[in-house]
Amino acid sequence: MLVAFSVSPLGGESEGVAEAVAQAVRVVRESGLPNETNAMFTLVEGEWDEVMAVVKKAAEVVQATAPRVSLVLKADIRPGWTGQLTAKVERLEQHLPTDEGH
Repeated sequence: MLVAFSVSPLGGESEGVAEAVAQAVRVVRESGLPNETNAMFTLVEGEWDEVMAVVKKAAEVVQATAPRVSLVLKADIRPGWTGQLTAKVERLEQHLPTDEGH
């Protein structure tokens, strides 16, 4: 399964948002699961229970810094498929023009 999620503190001081989010990203990176982070979401790939455990732990570390937490989650549940964190993008790129004039 692929999960794209965003977790952020609500309430408290706004200057602490980046630090709290960094702590959540650290949880994901230390999980050992395939992942990537962009400006809006962190993506993580793995089995249902292991991915959800990482999301839960990431939310908990943010919750430790704020009275309230926002969690946005989108999942692509496709049993038996792995490596989709990169493979989905590679399939998309095959349909886009390249710099070679296509």
